[in-house]
Amino acid sequence: MFERSISIQRIDASGAAYPCPIRQIDNFAMRNFTNDSVFDDTLPAADGLLEAGHRVPLDRLQAAMEDWFRRKGYLKPEERLEVRELGGRELTPREVEP
Repeated sequence: MFERSISIQRIDASGAAYPCPIRQIDNFAMRNFTNDSVFDDTLPAADGLLEAGHRVPLDRLQAAMEDWFRRKGYLKPEERLEVRELGGRELTPREVEP
């Protein structure tokens, strides 16, 4: 189920990257906060690392995490998140469909 390793980095105003703490990633991953079943296939693994299934789209994950992190005060206005798959490639929606 968790075939992908995804890097979650906070990028500050100067462009420096920092791994997001696992407690922040875990806070997002709890379904009662996101209320979106597509993120059920995620598992916080370590600071800056999220394991995920192939049906989790990176663009939606990044947008939802960034929104949640801003609402929780984890990101300052001048900061952003970088969400990228480590090793391998992201599958297209057609490849994911059963």
